[in-house]
This record gives sequence, structure tokens and C-alpha cells, in this order.
Amino acid sequence: MTEFIITPPPIASIPVVGGGAFPVRRVYCIGRNYAAHAIEMGHDPDRDPPFFFQKNPNNLDATGIFPYPAQSSDVHHEVELLVALKSGGTNITVEDALDHVWGYAPALDMTQRDLQGLAKKMGRPWEIGKAFEHSAPVGPLQPVADTGHLDSGKIELLVNGEVRQTGDMNQMIWKVPEMISYLSENFELAPGDVIMSGTPSGVGPVARGDTMVVTIEGLADLTVKVV
Repeated sequence: MTEFIITPPPIASIPVVGGGAFPVRRVYCIGRNYAAHAIEMGHDPDRDPPFFFQKNPNNLDATGIFPYPAQSSDVHHEVELLVALKSGGTNITVEDALDHVWGYAPALDMTQRDLQGLAKKMGRPWEIGKAFEHSAPVGPLQPVADTGHLDSGKIELLVNGEVRQTGDMNQMIWKVPEMISYLSENFELAPGDVIMSGTPSGVGPVARGDTMVVTIEGLADLTVKVV
């Protein structure tokens, strides 16, 4: 048995409805996966191929609190469906992809838009705008056995009771099976990997004191307070 020279860090995890926790290995995020959001960000949804970036597993935060980062003055909400994998592999077919899904959760991809924009302008990676501390608020996972596979239904975000983002999961350009298949052509997927599946249009800024509520049809709501 390996003897570690420092205490190993805790395993990042997501709480599960009914008890227990889902250990997280990697977090893949797909960009511009709803046509209206791609357009509002200045891109052509019919031309752009799928692309992914990663957050860190310990960016996932189930506390219901989002600490506003001191480095940014323009932090945006992006409501997303999170997909958790129970198994993986390479070159997974679209037809077999859903067999690898353990469950689903509501989530937010919080973005330091000013820092992301600067990184884009300078041709640099996005991590400073996307993979910062507490940047992925997440609700409890619900197993497929309880929810079925979520391929349609309302996805919505309210800020202080006002609807900011609304859409339907059937509006995803790349559906969940296609995302899994595409990722498996480029990475070896494994149990514990999660995929954040993109956001509808209406992204915008939050401020300290705001309350965000994520509603995804078939899942429990996620409420997050900005502090």
C-alpha cells in the first residue's frame, strides 16, 4: 500500500437524494449547447462543433451558498443539467451512452464573465473565469431509476423571484447521449465523471444578497444564496 507523504485531500462528492454521496472524478462542461445562448454569445449554433472545458471536482458546492469572488465584478449565472456517470470507457456509441448514466442533478456554471472575456481576447484558457472556487453550485443527485432519462422538460433559473433563464432540455444542440459519445472519443470516461450539459439563453449578472433558484422538470429545486 502506498504511503502518502501528506494527508490525501478529501474526495469531492455530490449528495444523493435519500442518503449517501456520489464521488466525482472529473467535471466536463459543454459550451454553447443551446442555440439561443450560442446566438446571444455571438456564435453560430449551426456551424460550431461541440467543445468542452473542465472545472475541478472540488468546484462543486452543495452548501446552497455562493461566495461572490473578490477578483471579479461581473459574475454571471448559467443554469445547467448535470449528468453523473456510473461507468465509462472509450468510443461509446450514442445508442449505448445512456447505459452509463447513474443520475441527474440541477447545477449552476457560475462564470467570472469579465475575466473569461479577457482570457478570450488574449487567446488564453478559460479556467480563471470558469474553474474558480465554489463555481459549480449543485443540488442532490437523483438516480435514473427514480427520474427516468431527462431529455425534455423545463429548465429555468429565477433570481430574486424573477425568471432570468428558461428553456426546454429538448433544445440542446448536442443531446446527452451524443455528449457522452463525443467525449469518449477524446477521453477515457470513468465512473464518477460528471457532465454539465450547457445553458439556455438569458445568462446575466448576480450580486451579493441575490437568491438563485434552479428548477429542472423531474428534479428537486436548487436554491443558492449569493454572499
